[in-house]
Amino acid sequence: MELPEPAEPGVDWRKSPPLELTPILAASLDAFYEHGYHGTTVRDIARRVGATVPALYYHHENKQEILFALMDAAIDRSSSMTLVAVAEAEGQPVDAFFNGVEALVRFMATSGKVAYLDAEIRCLTSENRETYARKRAVVERLMLACVEEAVASGDFAVSSPRVMSRALLGMIQGIPVWYNPAGALAVDDVVTEYVDIAAHMVGATPEVLGRVRLR
Repeated sequence: MELPEPAEPGVDWRKSPPLELTPILAASLDAFYEHGYHGTTVRDIARRVGATVPALYYHHENKQEILFALMDAAIDRSSSMTLVAVAEAEGQPVDAFFNGVEALVRFMATSGKVAYLDAEIRCLTSENRETYARKRAVVERLMLACVEEAVASGDFAVSSPRVMSRALLGMIQGIPVWYNPAGALAVDDVVTEYVDIAAHMVGATPEVLGRVRLR
């Protein structure tokens, strides 16, 4: 499959390094996470940063653009991790699929508040939402292509790759809602569980299941 160029081609997809955020974006992220987009005011963000409201407007046109900057950085990171992970599989659809699942799970489990922001897509303007959705669709199409190719090769057996892919991605997107880095499960534990779930969702052959357990 032909892969687009990732926004961050050198990203380590197994570590998901923290995003580098400006003080304004970091404070905004905290506020959006605690109160939601509509429950956060520019004055609240300015107070958290220790700046004036006009100073914030010097860097960002409005609150909408702050939200979009955060969500755009997040989707660039998650899609880059997935693209790099899939590329590492060197054209093997089964390995590409599981690499992609692992990359997405790691991003969702380690990015916390940033990953949680995906739920605020409804708050984006139509133009910003279209841009964000277009970037997110890259990952969706990529994962679907991996499944379809593995079904064609006989390694996966699933009646509707499209529906299954959407269900799997929705499940992965829910990780920030429940996962606590300070809890009993380490990130590697979450990866192991989700890769195993994904393998069963796609109807992986016994041989593939054995390979998955050795990852």
